Parts: sequence; structure tokens; C-alpha cells
Amino acid sequence: MDNTELSGFSKWTKEEKIDWVIQQFCSDPKLARSVLKDFNYPAEQQEILNGFSENTLSNFPLPYGIAPHFLINGKSYAIPMVIEESSVVAAASAAAKFWKTRGGFSAHVLSMTKEGQVHFRWTGSASALHEALPEFEEKLRADTAELTKNMRRRGGGIDRLELISLPEVGSHIYQLRFHLETCDSMGANFINSILERAAELFPSFIEDRSSSGEMEIIMAILSNYTPACIVRAEISCPVSDLGVFPGDMSANEFAQRFKRAVDIARHDVYRATTHNKGIFNGIDSVVLATGNDFRAVESAGHAYAAKSGQYRSLSQCEIENGIFRFWLELPLALGTVGGLTRLHPMASLSLDILQQPSARELMEITASMGLAQNFSALRSLVTVGIQKGHMKMHLYNILIHFKASREEKEQAFKHFEDQVVSFGSVRDYLEKIRRAK
Repeated sequence: MDNTELSGFSKWTKEEKIDWVIQQFCSDPKLARSVLKDFNYPAEQQEILNGFSENTLSNFPLPYGIAPHFLINGKSYAIPMVIEESSVVAAASAAAKFWKTRGGFSAHVLSMTKEGQVHFRWTGSASALHEALPEFEEKLRADTAELTKNMRRRGGGIDRLELISLPEVGSHIYQLRFHLETCDSMGANFINSILERAAELFPSFIEDRSSSGEMEIIMAILSNYTPACIVRAEISCPVSDLGVFPGDMSANEFAQRFKRAVDIARHDVYRATTHNKGIFNGIDSVVLATGNDFRAVESAGHAYAAKSGQYRSLSQCEIENGIFRFWLELPLALGTVGGLTRLHPMASLSLDILQQPSARELMEITASMGLAQNFSALRSLVTVGIQKGHMKMHLYNILIHFKASREEKEQAFKHFEDQVVSFGSVRDYLEKIRRAK
């Protein structure tokens, strides 16, 4: 097989696809075949995973860890995390333990409305659209009653419609913006089904009532920007209760340095980008562990961070009347039913570990994780620096790279307890002890 024989590639068997990829591109065919085989699961499990994607050759495992000690709204949690960086799990756990004795995390959902749009071109008068909108909304609700029945039973469904003109895109360009409630479902399929039905009905509905123009539907799709699906997480305590930090740094000095670091991220886009990346280290790991869409969550969060016209930190800090407060507010469109949340065995297990949360509770848990991760990162930055802890956690990976034996790992862990960890320093140390043998 070669590149000219790719017709119907998706219909080839897995073995045929593997053979083709290895023959065409792999420098070590034997190793490639072994790796792909090693990470394929038993047939029953693999069949489930194959259904989640296309042209599946194997799987790409990531570590599934757990962060204990979380106290959120008075309830204890151990939070599953899927991430390849061990320092993130360690940092989140440390922050959770720190705040557990100081009241824990307080989190609440501000709103859970999601949006979708039908974009279209209409050459007639705008007044005709505005006049027809209430009647169209009534017709659409009736026409989609069967589709929305279960969602309405749970308290969701179509909330409202609004008509928006988009002259900056071009003349005669509009959108119908839908506001919807999807309860415990993330709701992408539900929303898109409503939008596509609206797109089918709207042109003839308008043209039957107005002879002044013609309509062309451009597209109908949900928006992953969900500024009305917002959750807030917060930690606070008297400054005096923060304790003492490395180098005998007082609680007051720590609080002031911490606040300055957050303020910098509120005003400097370079710092804000790294600051928010740290928040998503925590958030993404929970989103992945529960089978939700981390790409959608990230895009919404970054758009929200720029809602003022400048990209800013998603978290804020204040010190007033001797009270230290640190909080995070962001959009999180998550679900606990539908999608992969129940189909993927590990996602289902994660929700079980989290005590079967509602979508609202999962938003609160996930936001708290993002805030915990952010607190740990900033605590390191304003005290001992980020690299000391990070590189200690990275030491294991460096030792694996150099194929260290169990005895060499034990010696290295002891040696680097009070030494700076770097790729070069670990290499030199291993060479030294190996020469000594």
C-alpha cells in the first residue's frame, strides 16, 4: 500500500491501517508495532474506545491520579485528575490540605444558561424580522416539543431568543441567538438539534410573512463561549491564620506578595497567560477525568479572560480588614449525563468517586480545583520559586530517561533532597555513581 491507495481508508481494518502507517512512516517497524499492541486494550474495552474516534490504531494513556483533602461547601472530596505532570496533582493536594483547616473552598454557580446561534442573510427589512420573532419563537417551541420534552421535564429547554444585527460582518447579516438550559447535560447535541430545526423553519416562516426580501441560512451551531454559565470559587481566612512560610516569611508579608502577584496577572498579558494556564492545569485534569470537553472549557475560559478588551487573570485577590480573600470566576459548561460521561468507564468511575455530582456540583468542584492549583503555584512563586518543587517532581522522569536502576533511583532521591535538580545535574550524578561501581 502507498499514498495512492488511500480510498476508503476509514473502512480498512485496524490491522490494515497499522500496516500502512508502519510501512509508510515508521523508522523502527518492530518497535512501532510493539508499542501500538501494548496500548490496545482487551476487545470489549477497546470496542468502546474505538467508537469515540476515527481511524483508531491504539490508545494514548495518561496518568489517572487523585487529589485528596478537598473540602468544598463543607463536603469532603478526593478529586480524580488526568494529567501527565505529577507536580500538578501534588500542588493541588497541598493547597487542598492547607485550606481544609482554614474553612475549605466555597463555591457556587451564578448561572447555567448556554448559547447557540443561527446566522443568516436577509435582504428585507429588519422590522419584518423583529415583528415576526415572537410568533416564530412560539412556533419553534411547539415544533420542537417532542425534542425538548425530557429536558423541559428536568427544568431546562429553550429559555429565550433574540435577534442581533451584524453590520460589521456585512450588510443584511443577522443572527438568532438562543439562550438555553441543559440541566445536567453539557447539551451540545441537544442545542445543535434545536438550532438546525430553527434553521429549517425560519426562512419559509419569514418569507411567508414578508415579500420584501429573501433569506439565506449561513450556519447553525452552538457557541462554546458561555458567559452566562458561570461558577465562582473562593478561599478566605484572617491573614494571621495563614501561618509562616519558607525563610520565616510572615503571614502578612506573604499575603502582600501574593496579592501583588495576582495584580500583575490582572494587568500584564504575558503574566496573565501563564497564570491562567496554571489554573487550567487543574481544571483540564478534572474535565478530562469526567469525560467532558476540555477544548470547549479552555476556549470559553480564555475568551472570558479577555471580556474587558484586555486578556487578564481569571482569579483575583484582596486583603481588607485583616481578611485574605482569593477567588476565581469563569464559565464552565460541564455535564454529568450524556456524551462520554457514562460511556467511558473511567469517566463513569470519576463521577462515582465524586459521589455522583450534578452538573452544578461538578462546576463547583472543578472551579475549586482550578483555584487550588493557582494558589499553590502563586505560593511557590512568591516564596521559594516555582522550579524547586517542580524539578523535584520531575526528577523521576529524568531518571527514567537515563534508565536508572531501582538502586540508582533511591540514591538519586536521597542525593537531590537538598540539591538543585536539572537534566544535566542528574546525568552527571548518575555517571559519577556508575563510574564508582
